[in-house]
Amino acid sequence: ARRVALAQVLAPAPDILLLDEPTNHLDLPTIEFLERELDALRSAVVIVSHDRRFLENLSRTTVWLTDGVTYRLDKGFADFEPWRDDFIEHQRNERHKLKRKIAAETSWLHKGVTARRRRNMGRLRALIELRKKQNKQRAEQGKLNMPVSEAGISGKLVIYAKHISKSFTGPPLVKDLSLRVPRGARIGIVGPNGTGKTTLLNLLTGALAPDSGTLQHIRNLHMVALDQKREQLNTHATLQDALTGGGETIIVNGQKRHVVGYMKDFLFLPEQVRTPVNVLSGGERGRLMLAIAFARPSNLLVLDEPTNDLDLETLDLLQENLADYGGTVLLVSHDRDFLDRVATTVIAWEGAGKWVEYAGGYSDMMRQRTGVQPGVTEIRKPKRQLGERESRTAAKSGSKLSYKDKYALEQLPGRIAALEREIAEQNAILADSSLFARNPKTFELAAQKLNQAETALAVAEDQWLELELTRDKDEKG
Repeated sequence: ARRVALAQVLAPAPDILLLDEPTNHLDLPTIEFLERELDALRSAVVIVSHDRRFLENLSRTTVWLTDGVTYRLDKGFADFEPWRDDFIEHQRNERHKLKRKIAAETSWLHKGVTARRRRNMGRLRALIELRKKQNKQRAEQGKLNMPVSEAGISGKLVIYAKHISKSFTGPPLVKDLSLRVPRGARIGIVGPNGTGKTTLLNLLTGALAPDSGTLQHIRNLHMVALDQKREQLNTHATLQDALTGGGETIIVNGQKRHVVGYMKDFLFLPEQVRTPVNVLSGGERGRLMLAIAFARPSNLLVLDEPTNDLDLETLDLLQENLADYGGTVLLVSHDRDFLDRVATTVIAWEGAGKWVEYAGGYSDMMRQRTGVQPGVTEIRKPKRQLGERESRTAAKSGSKLSYKDKYALEQLPGRIAALEREIAEQNAILADSSLFARNPKTFELAAQKLNQAETALAVAEDQWLELELTRDKDEKG
């Protein structure tokens, strides 16, 4: 539908072309095609967009709308953000100076303006004007705060897919994919529309069963998903009901918070508490979905096109919170800048159901695919060094499985499950907030057992992973 709409406005070759969020719901090949088309146009083009890379590649002038006022920068978006930050800092300094002057004039007023009324009425009027000026100056916009509720730490390996395939009525959408998703990874999935990105996401999360191959999840997986169509929202509910289910409080990271305070974290005003969801803008619905998703405890976040309709400030803070998130992230996105800033690995569609894993973000993937540096500014990431355990894994993966190894591989899943039960039991004991005061020895013993079990679990999972890698290599060849 978006491509048809673009064709309708491009075909007449207009003198002025107005585009409002043209990249929403477009796949990457179409976005890059649109960039080439717009760059070749002789028309004047005005674009509203949150897609940084798109703006950097096309814009020559930037107009910033803030607090009901527009400011113009005769440079492209690549130069906008440093300029905006300098502007905000200047405004902050001006507000500080104005406050100091008002404080000084107010002090003078209190010291005896009545005794000098006739002589100093001009100064008093000036003070009143200063206060009016201050009232007109709007304070800086509230800062978005997105605390992500995290569940218990998951195992070292969150998802293990081995030779999985999936098709429906036609050619396979996923064919013979093997993938290991470690804890803390940020996996970006890219490809043209219709190639199976959401299908792959559903396979990895267990929402779909593979036609062939095996898929394993860590047992204590707590997943929260954000769908791209906002279908999880009840459009007939109020904002408060959507967040709380009908109450006035919400639990975030184990703490009870009033819904109005939590709404403010996502830049909603207190008076919007009774606003129906169906009158919210696209960006507000996006922020509401994030607020709902981030309030739920999780160690796996699944984000399907999370950047649609989000403004740049919300995108910045979403990126920061994903960077601080202790769990694992699976994300489908067409936003190249967002992928460069967030993804540690990109899985790209290569045709005929084949998906290939690339280290790094979108620009890293393009370099590895073509060997050519993309013609855009990119985020450089330091090369990750192999840890001691990973080095051992790589070294061992070339050896054959012994009888002892095969026996261990059969026994390890049971041991991992037992250790996870032990961790859950000790966590339940330590959850008693009065335990330490009543029985410090029991508290210390439970804490010691928990630490031992978590250490043993990490060792067992590493051993299982090493043996699985070796077995996988043996079977291939």
